[in-house]
Amino acid sequence: MAIKQLFRFGWQQALACVFPVIIFVSLAITQWIELPFLPRYDWLLIICLLAQWWMIRSGLETKSELMVITLFHVIGLTLEIYKVHMGSWSYPQEGFTKVFGVPLYSGFMYASVASYLCQAWRRLDVKLMNWPPYLLVVPLTVAIYLNFFTHHYVMDFRWWLGAFVILLFWKTWVGFKVGEIRYSMPVVLSFILIGFFIWIAENIATFFEAWSYPHQAETWQLVDWGKLSSWLLLVIVSFLIVSTLKRIQSKYS
Repeated sequence: MAIKQLFRFGWQQALACVFPVIIFVSLAITQWIELPFLPRYDWLLIICLLAQWWMIRSGLETKSELMVITLFHVIGLTLEIYKVHMGSWSYPQEGFTKVFGVPLYSGFMYASVASYLCQAWRRLDVKLMNWPPYLLVVPLTVAIYLNFFTHHYVMDFRWWLGAFVILLFWKTWVGFKVGEIRYSMPVVLSFILIGFFIWIAENIATFFEAWSYPHQAETWQLVDWGKLSSWLLLVIVSFLIVSTLKRIQSKYS
C-alpha cells in the first residue's frame, strides 16, 4: 500500500512538473544542438511560449492558473533585470529578445515554479491548516521580495525574515490528498523541501548555461550553498502569493 501511494504521489508530482521539465529539456537540446536562424535565447522563448500554449490547449493548466503564471513571469523578469544590473549573474550569449541584458525566456523559469505550485495544489487537493492572518502574511511576502533588491544597499535581512517565517508558520500545516488518503506535513518543511529541489534544478540550469554566476565564468561549478537560502525565500514568496490568490479565487467562485 505504501509503495502504491508513493508511486501515485510521484506521478502527480511528475504531472505538476511538466512545464519545468520542458524548460530543462529545451536547455539541454539548445546547448547540444545549434538551431538555425535565431540565437539560442530566442529559440528558448519560442519554445516556452509554445509550451505554455500547449498546456492551456491540452487542459494541463487552467486559464486562472495562466493568470498566476503570468504574474510570476513579470515578478521574475523584474528581479532578473535588477540582479543582472547588479552583477549577481549574467546571460552572456546573444539574443534579439533581451531586455537590459536579460532574455525574456528567463521569466518563464520563475513562471515554472508557479506552474508547479498551481498544479500540485489542484492535483493533490492542497488544504492549509492554522494559516496565519493575511495582515501578517502579505507584508511578510512583500518584505521578502523587497529584500532581494535592498540587500545590495542596506543590511541583508534574509535570516531575520527566515526566523519570522518559522515563528509565523510554526503551527501551520499543509494537507494533501493521494488517492483517497489525506496526509499532512508542517508547511515550513514543505518550504525547505521545495527550495532544496529548486536549488538542484538551478545547478542543472547553470550546467546547461541558462545563466552564469561570476564563479562559473570560466568553467561550471556547483552553485554556492548560500543560494539555497535565496531559493527558500523565493519559494516562500511564491507559496504565499499562490495561497493568497487561491483564497481570493475560492471566495469569489
